[in-house]
Amino acid sequence: MAAVLGRVTSRIADFLRDHAPLLRKLQWGIVAIYAFLLIVPAILPLPGNAASVFNNLTIVAQFAFWGVWWPFVLISMPILGRAWCGWLCPEGMLTEWASERGQGRAIPKWMRWGGWPFVAFALTTVYGQLVSVYQYPLAVLAVLGGSTVAAMIVGWRYGRSKRVWCKYLCPVNGVFNLLAKLAPWHFKVDEEKWRHPVIRIEPINCAPLVPLRHMKGAGDCHVCGRCSGYRGAIALTPRSPEEEIVHVADGDAWQTALLCFGLMGIAIGAFLWSASPWYVTAKQWAATWLVEHDIMWPLMDNAPWYILTHYPDVNDSFSWLDGAGILMFVIGATVIVGGASFLSLWLADRLAPAASPVNAPAARWIRPGVHKLAQALIPSAGIGVFLGLSATTINLLKHEGVQAAWAGPVRFTLLTLAVLWTLRLFARLLSPRPVSVTRKLAAWIVLAAGLAPFCMAWVYFFAIW
Repeated sequence: MAAVLGRVTSRIADFLRDHAPLLRKLQWGIVAIYAFLLIVPAILPLPGNAASVFNNLTIVAQFAFWGVWWPFVLISMPILGRAWCGWLCPEGMLTEWASERGQGRAIPKWMRWGGWPFVAFALTTVYGQLVSVYQYPLAVLAVLGGSTVAAMIVGWRYGRSKRVWCKYLCPVNGVFNLLAKLAPWHFKVDEEKWRHPVIRIEPINCAPLVPLRHMKGAGDCHVCGRCSGYRGAIALTPRSPEEEIVHVADGDAWQTALLCFGLMGIAIGAFLWSASPWYVTAKQWAATWLVEHDIMWPLMDNAPWYILTHYPDVNDSFSWLDGAGILMFVIGATVIVGGASFLSLWLADRLAPAASPVNAPAARWIRPGVHKLAQALIPSAGIGVFLGLSATTINLLKHEGVQAAWAGPVRFTLLTLAVLWTLRLFARLLSPRPVSVTRKLAAWIVLAAGLAPFCMAWVYFFAIW
């Protein structure tokens, strides 16, 4: 069976390699659709209450971007790897196209900083909430369009036929990198064949800047197929979805931050604030206090739409207090939910420490074993973001009259399966650690407890609020 799957995946990769011009045409088609849905709704009047996906282009674009595109791009990562990036992504296509015609400058040191995936994700997520990116086409144009323009500028200025933006600055690069580690296939490198190639060697362009000879996992690979068969040593190969997390990925501080404080903190706060009665209560208390002390400017809604939501024609404008309240809610969720998950990792690593590498520092506040354990959070963190985005899908379907009684059971089933997978991965990662079974069990219980605030957040969102 494995041999059959290997032949099938190898043929898929060879097809992608041999039909690169066809793939490029498909990408240009996606770019055209993307540009149309991005720009045209932004210059049309806002839809009325009676508008639907059947009679209004703005609603069509809203459903396409937030009801279909983003949720299912995310869910494609653990199934296909980063095939979206290599096959369909308009930003990836445009930044590479610009790089082919650009200045070809060396990539600056500041751009290589490892914290950009976390920082870009955090800033984009929070800004999107402040300008109501899920509701208004101007906000979509600012967030997605601004990102696309930046991608083209970076591509034009740096690299030569490379996807420098995708590698270092794309706001979702870090998220995609994590989720693709669960993919059941990857381009495997045979090091012996690499050293002694049996076929003619032709130059290839790895646009996402993956060091092909040392490629071990699927996190950085865009599955474009260009390297298939290179030196007779690279082939698209099936694998266990757990292989990379258990045997390959060690993680690092920024990936841990993105998992705990990004996907399980900032993202949850961004999804939950609009449904939370706690947010409303806190804002009402703050507004009362401000009025009593004759401080009125935070209650004004005079910020432009590109700073805070401002659409008075449809009676939807955020005051400065609204913006501050959203920020505080997101920060609170990050501290409580993200902090709990990180603290559990830290405590578990103290209870069941990994074997120290040779010449490792004798004492470190955060040891590498914490980052290794954090990789097990990928299924839970990923399903959390999917559930949050799919809430928009469900709301749009309800607006069109579709019954959604099935949504609750499906949501909790997916959440349960993802959490169970995370717990299984925790057990597998703790298993080889050189401590007693009792300490491993205690560490596993601590890790499970760290997921409780994350799970409760979704219970509140989907069942209580």
